[in-house]
Amino acid sequence: MAITYLGYLEEHPGAAPGPGPLTRLAEALGTTVTELTGGAVDLPPGPGRAVREPRFTELAPGECRALLGSHGVGRLAVPTDTGPVIVPVNYSVVEGAFVFRTVLGATPSLAAGQAVALEVDRIDDTFSQGWSVLIRGSARSVTDPRAQQRLTEQAYSAPWAGGEHDLWVRVEPRTVTGRRITV
Repeated sequence: MAITYLGYLEEHPGAAPGPGPLTRLAEALGTTVTELTGGAVDLPPGPGRAVREPRFTELAPGECRALLGSHGVGRLAVPTDTGPVIVPVNYSVVEGAFVFRTVLGATPSLAAGQAVALEVDRIDDTFSQGWSVLIRGSARSVTDPRAQQRLTEQAYSAPWAGGEHDLWVRVEPRTVTGRRITV
């Protein structure tokens, strides 16, 4: 592919390359045409095929914390009267704890005073690899106004759901475990 044509594709979002150039570009990038064009954006992760001989490794706690970064989106498992419920939350890591904002009465607010789990992962269907980190610990509401202000200043927590989320919940990790699968 001519470098000038590639430059044209990058600079013109409305460009519509044919299947030949898309296939060559996907092969060069080690991905699929579907992934390259965003066709898999609404699909749940994990439908890709397993490779012939995957390697499965346990992650050290430090590596788990590095993968979690300072913020992201995870899935919070919360016990309820009708059984456990799993909901996505925008979390931040502050002073070694996982914090998120929610609304009183919303499902994530039910975590306060409970033993909970938070899972964060990254799955790459194209390359049949990924990682998963599981945090288990106790959740509590943050009610002290000074602590709430500190969290507001330190945490990167802008809920995707929008609106006012004035209840801070802090999960103190009891265990942090993780796994990685590679080819």
